[in-house]
Amino acid sequence: MVPPRRWLVPFTVAAGSVPLGKLAFEGLTGGLGANPIAEALNRLGFWTLTLLTLTLAATPAHDWLGLAWPARIRRALGLLTFAYATLHLSCYAAVDQLFDLDAILADVAKRPFIAIGLVAFLLLVPLAVTSTDRAVRRLGFRRWKALHRLTYAVALAGIVHYLWRVKIDLRRPVIFAVVLGALALLRILPRPSRARETSRAGAAGRRGAG
Repeated sequence: MVPPRRWLVPFTVAAGSVPLGKLAFEGLTGGLGANPIAEALNRLGFWTLTLLTLTLAATPAHDWLGLAWPARIRRALGLLTFAYATLHLSCYAAVDQLFDLDAILADVAKRPFIAIGLVAFLLLVPLAVTSTDRAVRRLGFRRWKALHRLTYAVALAGIVHYLWRVKIDLRRPVIFAVVLGALALLRILPRPSRARETSRAGAAGRRGAG
């Protein structure tokens, strides 16, 4: 069931905040297990990729299924993605490394999954900064759209970060990779309406030639 249009964005933000509230509650009550920092990092990273995948699904949902409402919550999903990514990075830098810059730089240099995770976050920053209507007007829609194609690069870097981090249980990152590949393919393939128009145009051309 889709909420009424005026409630779509508030509902999206509320629903997207539930995992964070659950994480905070379990963190305060000792429910994150023997290694709470690692568990918090894993959950924040998982929800970052989940929300990013949902953001990327908005356009295919419109083009292939005719659903308009996913596009209306795409910006909210993108900003939630950035919020979770920021918390993921902050948890690592502040809680795990205690803002020890030397230790963080050494980690980036010797652990590839941290380096590519940082790349993913840095690519995400300009997308969040330019998510407003004002940014679209200033950049122009074509340049703004070209910039926001970086979302796929962010997702790819995020999946590689996840793969290299977990090392053994690869099921979740592989699922993310398959879904991302499917969404990218749907963006490349001709849309159903476009395919029908091409077919009709070809048929009309053949009739005209006959």
